[in-house]
Amino acid sequence: MVPVVALAALAFSWGRDLPSWAVAVVSLCLAGAVLAAVHHAEVVALRVGEPFGSLVLAVAVTVIEVALIVTLMADGGDKTASLARDTVFAAVMITCNGIVGLSLFVGALRNRVAVFNAEGSGAALATVATLAVLSLVLPTFTTSKPGPEFSTAQLTFAAVASLALYGLFIAVQTVRHRDYFLPVDTKSHREETVPATASAFAAPSAAGEDEDHAEPPTSRAALISLGLLFVALVAVVGDAKAVSPTIEAGVARAGLPNAVVGVIIALLVLLPETLAAVRAARRDRVQTSLNLGYGSAIASIGLTIPAIALASVWLSGPLTLGLGPVHMVLLALTVVVGALTIAPGRATLLQGGVHLVVFAAFIFLAISP
Repeated sequence: MVPVVALAALAFSWGRDLPSWAVAVVSLCLAGAVLAAVHHAEVVALRVGEPFGSLVLAVAVTVIEVALIVTLMADGGDKTASLARDTVFAAVMITCNGIVGLSLFVGALRNRVAVFNAEGSGAALATVATLAVLSLVLPTFTTSKPGPEFSTAQLTFAAVASLALYGLFIAVQTVRHRDYFLPVDTKSHREETVPATASAFAAPSAAGEDEDHAEPPTSRAALISLGLLFVALVAVVGDAKAVSPTIEAGVARAGLPNAVVGVIIALLVLLPETLAAVRAARRDRVQTSLNLGYGSAIASIGLTIPAIALASVWLSGPLTLGLGPVHMVLLALTVVVGALTIAPGRATLLQGGVHLVVFAAFIFLAISP
């Protein structure tokens, strides 16, 4: 019932100025919808298996997020010119550093070494880097149109390229090289890479073993969970939007840049994926966590840019996509650190900590640019 209650809270709060008590109620519904979304996503994942389970959650969140961006841009005029860029970049930093770093840290903390498939994760990171440069970096340097904007032809090319690359990645992930994105045999891998004296200190992964032997839900139960997952995600995004005026007022009173609002909203929207990724890492399924992190970043760019390009036919005002120097440096650092982390196919607490520090730098520079 939680997703339904959260959706009802959204219906009553949408477009209204909420008093303090109503904001508190909507916030509680938002938290409940996040937990419900994670639960139903895991039910669906248990039925369809990996990597389809993480794909369902990543695509569902992104589709709803894209719809919210287009709606806000249609109503906001010139003041939302950079909304798509800010939201997409925040999603990339949250997923590639926040989710990935936290998952690696939790996985290594529990089992000393977090083990994953370098082929699949490396391909995902390469896709994220290519999409981010094509859509968020090149507009700063192109000259067909003044400012960090694409011309109509350039935006069309970026949209088609993003959609084609996203489709190709999905085909590789789910069909042609699906085994690259499945959780690896961590026990045998650690026996080869971790000394015997060290392995004695590794925490048992009973939760992961229980999940391996759990009976998959019936098709009916999975379909019900799929429907409730979408309801919960609509409620998450909608309730986050409903409390955004209160967030904006708080940010303004604190004297923080307006970009902080977008970061907070992105954090709220991506909270279901973050919790799902951490729970997978605790079960010694770090590859599933990486699928969620990088898959969300790919979906965010690969679906947002085509949607914005299509919406620009009727949207008035400029469309700012190019990143500034500070954000480009953070993006380059994210790609380099991610490549060095992924290459060995295993990571320790240090790699997880490095990603979390990069994420903390992004948050700090959003607050103090």
